[in-house]
Amino acid sequence: MTQQVIHPMVKMQRQVRSLVDSNLIKPSDRLWKIALLYGDEWAYWKKELLEFGFTTQDPISELLAVEAWDED
Repeated sequence: MTQQVIHPMVKMQRQVRSLVDSNLIKPSDRLWKIALLYGDEWAYWKKELLEFGFTTQDPISELLAVEAWDED
């Protein structure tokens, strides 16, 4: 039995979707807004987002629209 490893960005995406579903943030909010929620971990997540071509000014909806986090 092989256990599938979930990409860290999938976990983050699920957390952000949960925040949107809870109406704590809106899909139209900018990605920098989640920095307030991640605190000390934000530096790591910001680096990850930038590596995938996002900017902190992008709307959260663009993060939620990603279907696969391939690192080729």
